[in-house]
Amino acid sequence: MSSRGVWGHVRERLQRFPELLAGCGEPASAYGKCVASRTTGHGDLRMDACAEEFEMLMECFAKSAKRNVK
Repeated sequence: MSSRGVWGHVRERLQRFPELLAGCGEPASAYGKCVASRTTGHGDLRMDACAEEFEMLMECFAKSAKRNVK
């Protein structure tokens, strides 16, 4: 496989990201709120502080990507 083909595939996947994100507004919002609440004031965001919200967002992306396979 040529590298040109690989980059074309990567570019296509990246171009689909906004539509996948649009279908996951609620989990994306929950994750963003969690991160914001952990960094407001004291700025102490620790690894896995928002792991549950992140997992929900990743599950939504995976489901959306499977539905939108082109």
